[in-house]
Amino acid sequence: MVPILLVLLLALVLFGAGFAVKILWWIALAVLVVWLLGFFMRSTSAGGGRGRWYRW
Repeated sequence: MVPILLVLLLALVLFGAGFAVKILWWIALAVLVVWLLGFFMRSTSAGGGRGRWYRW
């Protein structure tokens, strides 16, 4: 009985980890798209140069 429970627990943990990793990939893709949009659509500064769309 214990080995079956351990296998089921391992399967549950691996399924949860796989789901979390998939969600993290989608979040990373969304952040990349937002960053690229901001990079290409940034406005020009008063001096005529390209301004940063973010502040550090």
